[in-house]
Amino acid sequence: MHSYRSLGAWQKAHEALLLVMRATDAAYHPRSLTLFNQLRRAASSVEANIVEGYARGTLRYFQYHMRIAFGSAAEAECLGRAARELSYLPEQVVGDLELLLGSVMKALRGLMRRPRRPPRPTPNAQV
Repeated sequence: MHSYRSLGAWQKAHEALLLVMRATDAAYHPRSLTLFNQLRRAASSVEANIVEGYARGTLRYFQYHMRIAFGSAAEAECLGRAARELSYLPEQVVGDLELLLGSVMKALRGLMRRPRRPPRPTPNAQV
């Protein structure tokens, strides 16, 4: 039984989302609210678009959502860098985030270059 969870891009995107959520919760300060909210939305968009593209089950929508996920990963990387430069997030956290997002973007590039029809989810399969 195939699942989006078997995609390396999703696995790394999920790790990145958890890292962002935990780090922004731990480092919350009123000045960081806007930046952290946008960072959280971008990180969640990466994972959500990978899942949605997979679940749609057509090559066209799969590629479309992989491109959106790639853009969101780049956005999250940029926002993480800004959070580090503003001393909102520790260097180590942002470094870990950049490594994860770099892996996600590399995997997404591969999925966009070598288009493959994602396995069509069956009605009883766990998505």
